[in-house]
Amino acid sequence: MTIIIKQMLAVAALSAMVSFAQADTLYDDLGGQQGVANIVDDYITEISFDKNIYPFFKNTDVERLRTKLQEQFCMVSNGPCEYTGDTMEAVHAGMQIDKSQFNRVVELLQNAMTSQGVSYADQNRLIQRLAPMRPAIIHR
Repeated sequence: MTIIIKQMLAVAALSAMVSFAQADTLYDDLGGQQGVANIVDDYITEISFDKNIYPFFKNTDVERLRTKLQEQFCMVSNGPCEYTGDTMEAVHAGMQIDKSQFNRVVELLQNAMTSQGVSYADQNRLIQRLAPMRPAIIHR
C-alpha cells in the first residue's frame, strides 16, 4: 500500500512540475523585460547596418521605435505590456514594402534573437505571433 501512495505522490509532484513549466510564457523564455530589450537593441543595430532596409528607418525616432518594439514584442509574447503605438497600417502607409524587404526584416530579427541566445524554437514562436501583421505591412 505504501508503494502505491509513494507512486501517487511522485506522479502528483511530476504533474505539478510539468504544469509549472508550462506556465512559463514566451516572454519568460525570451528573458523577460531585459531579454526583450536586448533583442530590440540588437534588432535596431541589425537594421542600421543593412543598406537595403535602413532607408525605411532613416527618418525614424529611434527611441520611440525602441519603446514601441519593446511593447509590441512584450505584448505578443504574453508579457505584462500593452502596445500603445499606431496600427501597422498607419506606421507602414506609403512605404511600398515588398515581400523580399519584409522577409529581410524578419531575417534581421532572427539575427538579433540568435545573437541574444534565443533558441530557434522560441524565435519561431515569436515570429509566428508577429506574422499576422504581415498583410498590414506589405504594400506591393
